Amino acid sequence: MGGKRAASRGKRKQRPESEQLALWKPRGGARRGAGRPAKGKRSGSPHRKRPYLHARYPVHVVLRVVRAVGNLRRRCVYHAIREATLTTAIREDFRIVHLSLQRTHIHLIVEASDKAALASGMQGFQISAAKHLNAAISKGRLGPRRRGTVFPDRYHAEIITSPTQARHALSYVMNNWRKHDEDRRAPMASWKVDPFSSAVVFPGWVEYGDQAFLWRGPPTYEPLIVYQPRTWLLRAGWRKAGPISCREVPSAKR
Repeated sequence: MGGKRAASRGKRKQRPESEQLALWKPRGGARRGAGRPAKGKRSGSPHRKRPYLHARYPVHVVLRVVRAVGNLRRRCVYHAIREATLTTAIREDFRIVHLSLQRTHIHLIVEASDKAALASGMQGFQISAAKHLNAAISKGRLGPRRRGTVFPDRYHAEIITSPTQARHALSYVMNNWRKHDEDRRAPMASWKVDPFSSAVVFPGWVEYGDQAFLWRGPPTYEPLIVYQPRTWLLRAGWRKAGPISCREVPSAKR
């Protein structure tokens, strides 16, 4: 019996080398779920090289936030963003001139010395805003403090090069709440300008006439910390394209 078993072992068919190696698949190659996720309807700007930026041209920037952050038009979120504008205000090569908070995104008009200053300034603002936003929305909640992503996409930036473009950007950013019908919601319906924006400190509203009067909110209202513009387009150039009314609705026929 023992001899037969020995003989059968000797006659056992050898597996091909390829079949033996199949148990140890080499690393690398295509893997399920590898690579960048597919782009959705609200994907950010494509990763193309940013164009050259001259210091005389302001920039309109749009930042979107993740759904987990919730509605941005809340008092706690407003104060979190205000803290971020305080952090950014110490820079000399990057300045936030105007800002508005909508429910899912933030509009900014900024000035920067060059392309590198724009990139580092926006990075600093996003880091500070994410830190303060996570702290604000975690306050009063059970469990650990939120530390997840706030700005999932690359920000969209449009360089402003003409008076017409500058006027459009100013009206679009500060009157954007009217586009989304936020001006019809209480208690904002009693405001002439958007309290979740820097519109309160804009001196160019046509409704002012010759008076240097700035609308004020309640005694507890704290305006966003923004710079007075240094570029000609934001200081005076936009006026060549016509006055701006606080009642304008962006994207509507004028």
